[in-house]
Amino acid sequence: MTVQHIEWVDIPAGTLQRGTPLDQIDALTVRYAATGVPPAWYRKETPRTPVAVPAFRLARTPVTVAQWAAYAEATGARAISGIDEHPVIGVSWHEATAYAAWIGSQLGVDARLPTEDEWERAARGDDTREFPWGDEYVTGRANLFDLGLGTTTPVGAFPEGASPFGVLDMAGNVDEWTSTLYAPYPGAPDDVPAVEDWAADPHITRGGAFRHDVDLARCARRHGAYEEDLVAVGIGLRLAASAIATA
Repeated sequence: MTVQHIEWVDIPAGTLQRGTPLDQIDALTVRYAATGVPPAWYRKETPRTPVAVPAFRLARTPVTVAQWAAYAEATGARAISGIDEHPVIGVSWHEATAYAAWIGSQLGVDARLPTEDEWERAARGDDTREFPWGDEYVTGRANLFDLGLGTTTPVGAFPEGASPFGVLDMAGNVDEWTSTLYAPYPGAPDDVPAVEDWAADPHITRGGAFRHDVDLARCARRHGAYEEDLVAVGIGLRLAASAIATA
C-alpha cells in the first residue's frame, strides 16, 4: 500500500495568547452551563500568558484510516478499521508517536506530535478567539455532539471551521494527542490539580471529538483520555514537523 501524502501548513513564528484569564472562568461556566462542565475544568486553562512559539508545520487534517492502514501493513502494527477518508480513532499515545516516527522516516521529515502550545497556536492564531473560526460557536463548522451524527466524518469536511492558518478539523471529529504531559500552567490557581491521576494517559489532548459538547471545541480547552476505551473517547492524531529552513 502506498504511503499517503501529508499536506503541511506552515505556521509562522508568533506569540500565542495561551489559555484563559482567571477572571473569565465564571462567565465561561455560565456560557456553557448546558454542558454541565464545572468551573474546575476551565481553571486548568488559567492564567492567560503570552508564549512565543517558533515556526513549525502542522498537517492540514488528522491522520486518516487509509494512512494508518499503510502503516499497519508495512510494519505489522495494529490494524484499525474504519472508512479510508475518515480520521483514525482509538489510537493510544504510544501508537501515535510510533506512527509519527515511521511516517517521518518514509518521507524524510521529523514528523512528530505537536506540543500543546503549537496546537493552540495553530488553532488560535495571533488573537484570543474562542474557536478556530472566531469568537462565536456556529453549528455546522465542526463535527461535535450538537450535529447528532454520532461518528466521524471525512477529514476536511468542514472548511468553514478552518483556523486562521487554514488548518482543518481543529474542532471536533477526533480529539487529538499532543506530546505534552499534563501539568498546571505556571501561575495557575492552587486548586488546579498537579496531576490527573484519574486519566488513562497523562498526555494532553485537544480539539474534542464527534461525541463531545461545544466547550471542547474552544481553542484554550485542555482535555485528556479520561476513559480506557479510546475508540469511545474518539482519540486520533495529527502530525507536526519543524519548519522548513530558508536560506
